[in-house]
Amino acid sequence: MSGGHFIVIEGIDGSGTTTQCSILADRFIDKGLSAHPTREPSDGPIGVLIRQVLTGRVVVPSREGVRPPGWATMATLFASDRLDHLEAEILPNLDNGITVICDRYDYSSVAYQTVSGGGGDEVSTWVRELNRHARRPDLTLVLDVDPEVAASRRDTRSGSPELYEVDEMQVELARFYAKIDELFPSDTIRHIDANCGVEGVTTAIWSEVMALRGESV
Repeated sequence: MSGGHFIVIEGIDGSGTTTQCSILADRFIDKGLSAHPTREPSDGPIGVLIRQVLTGRVVVPSREGVRPPGWATMATLFASDRLDHLEAEILPNLDNGITVICDRYDYSSVAYQTVSGGGGDEVSTWVRELNRHARRPDLTLVLDVDPEVAASRRDTRSGSPELYEVDEMQVELARFYAKIDELFPSDTIRHIDANCGVEGVTTAIWSEVMALRGESV
C-alpha cells in the first residue's frame, strides 16, 4: 500500500516512545517511504503552553497558594492541543499520503488524567468524551515496561522531573496501560514488551507496521 497511515506509540514515561518514534520514521525514510514524525503535546501554541506547565515554568514557586493545574484543566488543554494538532499537521500529511508517526495521543490523556484524577470511571469517561472528535489511529503500539525499568531510564535524563514523573504515579499508569484496550475496543492496539533492548522493541514494532501495510517483514 502506498497511502499513509496514522500510527501512534504510547507508554509510560521511560518506556521509549520518543526513541521508537524516531527510529520508525527513519526506517520509513530509509526504505523510500514517506513519513512524518510528530508528538503530543504538539509544537503548536497550546502544546508549547502545556510543555511549560509540565516542566513547572508557568508556576512561580514564591507565590503562596499557587499550584499546578488540576486534571480537568490539563485534560481540556490536551484536547484543545490535539484538535489543533490534527487540523494543522496530522490530517494534512495523511491527506497527502504521508504516514504520520505520533509520540502519544489521546490514550495518554485518558491514562494520565484518569490516574491523576483519582482513577474513577467517571473521569475516564469524561476525558474520552472530551476527545470524541479526535481521528482514530490506524495502529496504536503500547510499549509495556516494568515501572522500575522505566524509572531507571528516567534517572539517566538531564533536567528536573516533569509534572507526572512521580514513581508512584507511573506504577498506576503502567497498570492502566496494560488494560487500555478495554476503553478503546474499536481501535487496533498492539502491546509490545519494552523491557528488552531498543533493537528488540524496534523489530517488534516493525513487524506490526508491516502487518498494517499488508507486507511481509
